[in-house]
Amino acid sequence: MMDHRFFHLWWLALAAALIPLLTIHTTFLVSVLEGHVDLCVPYWDSCTSISRTGRHGTSYFIFKGTMLPAALLGILFWWLNARWLRQLGIHSAGVAWIPWLGLIACVSLAAYTLALGHAGDGFNLIRRVGVVLYFSLTFICELLVSAALRGHPRWSNPGLRLLNLCQLTLAVGILSVILNGVVPEFYSHKDDAFEWILAFLINAHALWLALLWRKSRFRVRLWAG
Repeated sequence: MMDHRFFHLWWLALAAALIPLLTIHTTFLVSVLEGHVDLCVPYWDSCTSISRTGRHGTSYFIFKGTMLPAALLGILFWWLNARWLRQLGIHSAGVAWIPWLGLIACVSLAAYTLALGHAGDGFNLIRRVGVVLYFSLTFICELLVSAALRGHPRWSNPGLRLLNLCQLTLAVGILSVILNGVVPEFYSHKDDAFEWILAFLINAHALWLALLWRKSRFRVRLWAG
C-alpha cells in the first residue's frame, strides 16, 4: 500500500523572504548595542549601510551564518517558483529564465556575504558586483513571476498588485540613479537609505509570493511503498 504524504511549501517561501529581512535588522541592532554603528532609522537617516551592520563583532558571524543558508534557500525558492507557475498552467518563455536568473542572483549573494568584512580591492570588487547582481537579477525574477501571474485568468489581480510593487521598486531605483547624477552630494548622504528600502521591497515581494503559494495550496508529495 502506498503511503502518500503532502508537505505545503509556502513556509519555504516565507523563510526565503524573512531570513534576509530579519538578518539585516538583527545585525543592525547588535551592531548598535556593540557600538559599531549609531542608533538611528536607517530607512530615513541613511546612517549605515547594510554591509556595515555585518562587518564587525558578533554581527559578522550572525550575518554570514544566516545569509549563506538564505542564499541556498533562495536558489530553491526560485526553482520552485518556476515549478509553481507551470503547475498553474503558465508556460511563457520568461518562466524558463526564472530558476537560472535566481541561481546567479543567489550565488552573487553568497559571494557578497563571503567577501564582507575582508579588506582589499579584490574583496571590494566582489562585494560591489555581488550586491548589484543580487538586487538586479532578483528584481528581474520578481518581474517575470508577476508578469506571468498577470496573464493568468485566476491570478490576474494578484499579478497586477505584484507588478505594481515591482514598479515601485523600479521607481526607487531610478530615483536613486537620478539623484546620484543630478545632486551627487545630497545622494551621498542618502544612498544607504535607498539600499535599505530596496532590500525591504524585494523581500516584501517574496513575502507576497509566500501568501500566494499558501492560497494555491502549492505542495510536494512524498511517498513510499
